[in-house]
Amino acid sequence: MKLFTVEEANALLPMVRRAVEKIRGAHAQVAASQEAARAAAAAAQLGGGGMPGGARYVNALTTLAGRVNQLEELGVQLKDYERGLVDFPSLRDGKLVLLCWQWGEGDQIEWWHDPEAGFAGRQPL
Repeated sequence: MKLFTVEEANALLPMVRRAVEKIRGAHAQVAASQEAARAAAAAAQLGGGGMPGGARYVNALTTLAGRVNQLEELGVQLKDYERGLVDFPSLRDGKLVLLCWQWGEGDQIEWWHDPEAGFAGRQPL
């Protein structure tokens, strides 16, 4: 597991923000297409196939997987696709903590929490 200083996490934030923006958009497209995808899967079992907007759905799935993989490779933990919530593992006073940022917050990470406390336990840096 990669550990980040606050400065390292803040330096990655512009790239993370772009990835999260794409993830949120792709997730919304996938979620909106779930019923059509289920219907297409059921039809395929009966010998039919295809779905309206199928190419867009596949493109959204590909974008979603690629951007999630990008964050994982950086060591950033995606916690919520819809909210755009990410954590950066870090050390604080020798203890593992998570630096926390979500879509819509500023250009700097301002929050942290214990891994067990989750989002509800966020505290200001």
